Amino acid sequence: MKALADFLVKHLADHPEKAGVQDSEQNGVVSLKLVVADEDKGKIIGKKGKVIRAIRALVSSLGEKQGQRSVVDID
Repeated sequence: MKALADFLVKHLADHPEKAGVQDSEQNGVVSLKLVVADEDKGKIIGKKGKVIRAIRALVSSLGEKQGQRSVVDID
């Protein structure tokens, strides 16, 4: 899941060298924090949150296939 989120964020960001994903796991829930440059936050969130919702949907569907729950936040 982290690799998928990292791939998506780096390809969407204007500054991919500043983009990354931090992960942690608590109680069987994988928490992914998208770290991007301030200039890229709007691009990652998208108009009315459509892009971040799409990223969350992709990551959570992959997590379901692996039997894990996931939470995606942006920092």
